[in-house]
Amino acid sequence: MRQLTILTMVLLLAHEVAVADGLRDNIAENVRQIPPPGIEVSAEARAALEQQLEALTNRLTSLGRSKHPLVRELTPDVEIFYRAVHDALKYNEFFSPSDVKAAADVLRTGIERADQLLAGEAPWTTQTGLVVRGYRSKLDQTVQPYGLLIPDSYTFSGKDEFRLDLWFHGRGETLSENSFIAQRMRQRGNIEPANTIVLHPYGRYSNAFKFAGEVDVLEAMNHARKHYRIDEDRVAVRGFSMGGAGCWQMAVHYPDLFFAANPGAGFSETPEFLKSFQQETLTPTWFEKTLWRWYDCPGYAANLYNLPTVAYSGELDTQKQAADVMEAALASENISLVHIIGPDTKHAIHPDAAVEIEARLASLAEQGRESLPRHVQLATYTLKYNRSHWVTITGLDQHWEQARVQATIVGQNHIALKTTNVSGLSLTMASGRCPFDLRKPVTVEVNGTSYEAPRPMSDRSWSFHLWNGEAVTKAGPPSEGHFKRHDLQGPIDDAFMDSFIVVRPTGTANHEAIDQWSRAELEHFVTHWRRHFRGDAVVKNDTEVTEADIAGSNLILFGDPASNKLIDQIADKLPIQWTSESIVVGTNKFEAAHHAPALIYPNPLNPQRYVVLNSGFTFREFAYLNNARQVAKLPDWAVIDVRTPADPVWPGKVVAADFFGERWELQAKE
Repeated sequence: MRQLTILTMVLLLAHEVAVADGLRDNIAENVRQIPPPGIEVSAEARAALEQQLEALTNRLTSLGRSKHPLVRELTPDVEIFYRAVHDALKYNEFFSPSDVKAAADVLRTGIERADQLLAGEAPWTTQTGLVVRGYRSKLDQTVQPYGLLIPDSYTFSGKDEFRLDLWFHGRGETLSENSFIAQRMRQRGNIEPANTIVLHPYGRYSNAFKFAGEVDVLEAMNHARKHYRIDEDRVAVRGFSMGGAGCWQMAVHYPDLFFAANPGAGFSETPEFLKSFQQETLTPTWFEKTLWRWYDCPGYAANLYNLPTVAYSGELDTQKQAADVMEAALASENISLVHIIGPDTKHAIHPDAAVEIEARLASLAEQGRESLPRHVQLATYTLKYNRSHWVTITGLDQHWEQARVQATIVGQNHIALKTTNVSGLSLTMASGRCPFDLRKPVTVEVNGTSYEAPRPMSDRSWSFHLWNGEAVTKAGPPSEGHFKRHDLQGPIDDAFMDSFIVVRPTGTANHEAIDQWSRAELEHFVTHWRRHFRGDAVVKNDTEVTEADIAGSNLILFGDPASNKLIDQIADKLPIQWTSESIVVGTNKFEAAHHAPALIYPNPLNPQRYVVLNSGFTFREFAYLNNARQVAKLPDWAVIDVRTPADPVWPGKVVAADFFGERWELQAKE
């Protein structure tokens, strides 16, 4: 790392300190707006920006007419500049005079790129130094930006592959797309390892790189892989403050993607952090406590056995708590955490610590990611995060209870596994990776039971699958019937981590209160999806949904069977019965006049996709005030009493809620 970068790191990180109002942010009845209202833009400045926007709009229209595949592929690299300034103007998200000035530069760059692309050129794609790129997200088809630092040593005609470091930014309540793009055009950032591409995800704003922010990281990384020569075995995940929290969660949930993790400060779980940092008194429901297991990292600590981790904390930083918690969790796994401490340092990276961190990561990069570890440890609470290297969990006995696998290659053509809470298992070694003798079968021992598995294939690939204790030919649960499976396991918030379409009712609900509530919840979701996850939700009337929509997207249905044609079409195929008189959940009955279900379920019209009734993402405005609060609030289903008005915490009064079972069935209560 260049000395200048190290010496200026503390100043750069000063912009990433979490903005908060302390104890005032613990009052759910008085929630300040995030992002905050912007400043007034003068008529002259607004007119100038609108003129630039019109010029860029005309060029984007011309680009949209092009049939050339390169133009279609690179148009998001132009459109990100338009959307950043357009939305800042439309939604009052200029927060300082410098933001307004930056917008002019952002649009100027967008116009320049558009003219270049219309001329059949794209010089930014072969540019070193600071580069801003864009991609079109699968979630909602909006363009999303990310920043790159391409080292001068990168040659676009070469064949050598480069290390990639992901750097996650800190919390910034005013970090609009306009502000982010402007930063990434002029600031080299906090890290600059030699001969390394650095990728700065936007993360869809200020969500600690969770939910849609998590998907943004993966989509940005995949986009960069298509356009740059990246060594798949030398990708590191790093971040500080909120970015450190994002680093912890990406590391434990995707341990086989990276050669190293380098989290700094942040938080690594919800309850203890909120008690210590926010001094919050927590009164969670039982299902909220269960849902903390989605993103709380200590329960996934065993996964770091296969991912070298170098944590950092300032000695005097209250957010040192995050690494302390993970250090204890790793100690329980007999793993000693490397925890570098910046002496007499608060919320910043000490220059001497930065030097040590870079040296350790450079050494780890020499080795790279282990291609086929002989021992794999995997812990999870959900099939959402079910893989590490050659081990994949395809079924759980009970979701949200910890499942564990320890898999070891113990000798030639012999694997031994110990499992807990696992009903389905797949062992897969890609071409060229299998170390076994091709001429002999493989013995797989699971909890003392031995199976004779097939011989490896001639390309040195190999696989073996178990389901409920029986060897099967195909990974995962049987194709017939409903089973929870990877990316089809709930809860409600999981529907917004893939392509989704909001379906608006065109009829009138059976009851006026339900009609008003469901329409208000639809509008609330669309508004807050843009405000908090920086996207424009695709919204269609129930009469406009096509077969392609059903095949390709999760459907988010608002209304009731009388008002929404799609709800009416599937109502008799759901485990919760909903008629004009009542909602029946097992033996419990609720009056339909003032109750509505919110739920997620495999879409009866296409069981490979979700259907959601009457819910967007389930945390609300109160959670925006602290990133550790931004966790799922509702399980797989809930019944809402709409006589209690929606507020910044809940959509109404939750009178019943639970998870479906492993076969998407209602679970009997003792």
